[in-house]
Amino acid sequence: MIPATFDYEVAESVEHAIELLGTKDAKAIAGGHSLLPLMKLRFSRPSTLVDIGRIGGLDAVTDEGEQIAIGALTRHCRLEQDPLVRAGAPLLGYAAGLVGDRQVRHRGTIGGSLAHADPAGDLPAVCLALDAEIVARGPQGERTIPAAGFFRGRYRTVLEPDELIVQVRVPKTPGAGWSYLKFRQRALDWATVGVATLVRANGSLEPSIALVNMGQSPLRATAAEATLRDGGREAVAAAAARADEESDPTSDTWASADFRRHLARVLTEQAITEALSRAG
Repeated sequence: MIPATFDYEVAESVEHAIELLGTKDAKAIAGGHSLLPLMKLRFSRPSTLVDIGRIGGLDAVTDEGEQIAIGALTRHCRLEQDPLVRAGAPLLGYAAGLVGDRQVRHRGTIGGSLAHADPAGDLPAVCLALDAEIVARGPQGERTIPAAGFFRGRYRTVLEPDELIVQVRVPKTPGAGWSYLKFRQRALDWATVGVATLVRANGSLEPSIALVNMGQSPLRATAAEATLRDGGREAVAAAAARADEESDPTSDTWASADFRRHLARVLTEQAITEALSRAG
């Protein structure tokens, strides 16, 4: 499988990258583990690849008080091991350690994962569950986009063609219980279905449940969240039974839509139980 012909440019700075992305049908690339396979299948045919992997200053992880600021070029392996992420947002660090294999985790980036917007990806759903914010920069300046309003469908986001993710801001979750579970056929496969769960226990339960590969984009299981919020710890099974209500899963060679719905309910019950066991 050979991709269509394309030009290749190396961005020297964020501003240079934005300028290059203004070229018709240009695409940014860092690790390339998601984009290149689509190019080989000719599902994506950019005229120009803009290599942003050498831009300095986009791989920092810093403490911003109630948030952790993560540079867009931060590799998955760094997220898995970073002490600030592990202490402040353990759900994100744990999920990053489940992305692909070691090679993928040493090349793939959080910004690339979010911009690629694969509904079967781990980190988009995790960032949705965490109520993360995505900071993008373009010719008109910088804007901050809530994860809940960032994804627009399979491989589609609200990013303009000449905008670049520069940072992801993740709220710290002290004392919150968390879980990330996914079902896959083989160790390195994309998730057939995944569930990211965060539960804050401050007298009442404040749950956040996001689903992987249950629609055209990562989505929140709001009916399950409401049931758990209203019913408390005794409503785990009832909440899980509603996990697939807002979803629209597809059938493919890996699973039927009905099987995906079943998996979503089973994994949600397990994820909520695990998150509650960790809640402070």
